[in-house]
Amino acid sequence: MSVVPLLWREIQHRKLNFAAALLAVVAAVAVCVAVVTLCDASQRETTRLMRNLGFNVLIVPKNVNMADFWSEDFAREEMPEEYVHRLAQSRDMSVRHLVARLQKKIEWRGRVVLLTGILPEVPMAHGPQKDPMGLDLPRGTAYVGYQLARVLRIKAGDTIEIGGKALRVTRLLDEKGGKDDIRIYAHLHDVQEILGKPGCINEIEALGCLCAGGDGIERIRAELARALPDTQVTEFESIARARSETRFMVERYAAFLIPTVLVACGLWVFLLALSNVRERRVEIGLLRSLGVRSGSIAGLFLGKAALVGLLGALVGYGLGTWVALHFGPRIFPVTAKSFAPLPALLGWALLVAPLLCIVASYLPAMLAVTQDPAEVLREE
Repeated sequence: MSVVPLLWREIQHRKLNFAAALLAVVAAVAVCVAVVTLCDASQRETTRLMRNLGFNVLIVPKNVNMADFWSEDFAREEMPEEYVHRLAQSRDMSVRHLVARLQKKIEWRGRVVLLTGILPEVPMAHGPQKDPMGLDLPRGTAYVGYQLARVLRIKAGDTIEIGGKALRVTRLLDEKGGKDDIRIYAHLHDVQEILGKPGCINEIEALGCLCAGGDGIERIRAELARALPDTQVTEFESIARARSETRFMVERYAAFLIPTVLVACGLWVFLLALSNVRERRVEIGLLRSLGVRSGSIAGLFLGKAALVGLLGALVGYGLGTWVALHFGPRIFPVTAKSFAPLPALLGWALLVAPLLCIVASYLPAMLAVTQDPAEVLREE
């Protein structure tokens, strides 16, 4: 008798056992697909949220004393604006989102303010283009810090004059609890005109790809030494650490959960197959005594396992994708519009699920074909 009729009869007569095994595989595949899809979304969400922490790399002229820089919050030395464009044209750089700034403390309306000129992000000439970071102020406009606006009674829509140049206030910044509260932002070229420093900047902010091992900043320094030898690089360590640790936390979570689910599924299928073999010792003994070959009996159990795996992969992929797409946008609202099925997971499910079921059913199948039918029937 061929394996296919035996397999069909096996499913018909053992519906509960088949359904239980199928449920295990569907649950395992659904959980894995949902977790991988959500982890993919989590990576995007984490990247976007961590990006909101701000830049983590600062490039300043080489002769800047960083102790003075941190005490004053700006560099007194300057470098050409052309540097940021040269950096954007460089290949194989570990920094992205380049923003050039020129800032200086000035007296204005009887107060010390930090005047900051910002050039909108310069896109990298090589590599994928990403959403820009930093502020994008049109020429002739300004953003005013919270404390300055409060003390000097500045309102959005007002026109202020700095160094003989009129700027329209288009935004009042929220309270930050630091030097940003006494800062006035304007377009870089407007600030260059106000300070009489055309073509000059004193820092470049960037987002660097910093590794967890701590060697990322050294790699960036080596790259900058080649591209801009008369500059120095420092890292905002707390921001870099937060990015790195959060990213690796998400990866470790997925690396732990998915193997755990697969092992649990394999154990469930193994126990069901083993229970099926033990319950049917007499039936298997009769089949062996009637001349049914050992290969057919082994094929019955392994074929059933493969079928369970294939059906479980199809149903589980659909269920897991639905769960991820239904609940994911609520969990990760910032990147909700980026949610989409991952078709590659279907191929992996169709490969791994049947293989897992066959491996889990192999020992019970070997137990079924190696038992002596005469001894089994004598016991009964």
